[in-house]
Amino acid sequence: SRDPRGFALKFYTEDGIWDLVGNNTPIFFIRDPILFPVFIHTQKRNPATHLKDADMFWDFLSLRPESVHQVMFLFSDRGIPDGFRFMNGFGSHTFKLVNAKNEPVYCKFHYKSDQGLYLICWFVFQSDQGIKNLTPEKAHQLSADDPDYSLRDLYDAISSGNFPSWTFYIQVMTFAQAEKFRWNPFDLTKIWPQGEYPLIRVGKFVLNRNPSNYFAEVEQIAFSPSHLVPGIEPSPDKMLQGRLFSYPDTHRHRLGGNYLQIPVNCPYRTRMTNYQRDGPQTFTKNQEGAPNYFPNSFGGPREDPTAAQSVFHVSGDVAKYNSGDEDNFSQASTFWKQTLNAGEKDRLVSNIVGNLKNAADFIQERTVNVFSQVDEDFGARLRDGLNKQKKANL
Repeated sequence: SRDPRGFALKFYTEDGIWDLVGNNTPIFFIRDPILFPVFIHTQKRNPATHLKDADMFWDFLSLRPESVHQVMFLFSDRGIPDGFRFMNGFGSHTFKLVNAKNEPVYCKFHYKSDQGLYLICWFVFQSDQGIKNLTPEKAHQLSADDPDYSLRDLYDAISSGNFPSWTFYIQVMTFAQAEKFRWNPFDLTKIWPQGEYPLIRVGKFVLNRNPSNYFAEVEQIAFSPSHLVPGIEPSPDKMLQGRLFSYPDTHRHRLGGNYLQIPVNCPYRTRMTNYQRDGPQTFTKNQEGAPNYFPNSFGGPREDPTAAQSVFHVSGDVAKYNSGDEDNFSQASTFWKQTLNAGEKDRLVSNIVGNLKNAADFIQERTVNVFSQVDEDFGARLRDGLNKQKKANL
């Protein structure tokens, strides 16, 4: 289906678990986490009909034009990856890296294709297998004939020893650069141009075995952006700040209050020593008779100063404000004018028209007006395509 794919990694390090909970796109539809629950509603089913609803989908997106960059990405060729092996991956958010001298910088994480089949100014977690996408026609056929196509492709490749791999990169921005950056560096609807903030190669990760039991290792796994290790910290990215809370909260509902005791979620070779006790589904020794309060005089665990967050400077006023109008179109315009070739533009227009035609006329008109702010020709081509659809239906 045409939908962003999650791309999450769990690193079992000697300093604890680090989860990088990303997507196969470097950007997202919104920049304010307060909108996330209602955004998800628009992507699901109508509460009355329980059917997919083009009015819900396009009404919200056209009223929140910060979504236009991601919408263009979604309806481009990249919107339907050819399985899991042939898609990029992105941490998407801005994070902080802190060195041994306690000197922080901002960073973004990428998994990049060694083949570089597409312009890398807009992507970054690309696979060593190269990037491949499905046409809408092929995707429709597979959804009917082999709905497990992507899972089967990944499983069979690993099983046969054709291990998929990705190369890991970071981008780095100093605090001084962030203060002067022409966009909000924590805006999840935008990328950092790689001409200004080049990729720095870190290493490679390889998928070299399949799960021995799918339920134990996949269904029960719990990723959270708040699972960090010393030296990697969250930035002021508002969407990231929202996810730091929401993911553990969801896991407690889905897997129980003691989900961190499930083996796939346990840190590397460690013994649990904290003050979190009891509750349903406790299947360890519950830390036996160790003290369950802090501070205490009986050898209980204490704070680790090496895990403390770095000090950082804050400037500006703190207030709740509407971030819906923060240069929503310049990067989307660059994507249209400089990244997409003629054929990709044609397919983007066709894909949007094929979906938008199902929305009410006034929503179509407003949506076209939004895309016209990206590029007048883009909007004109969408309007022409919609008019042709209406004439064909007369």
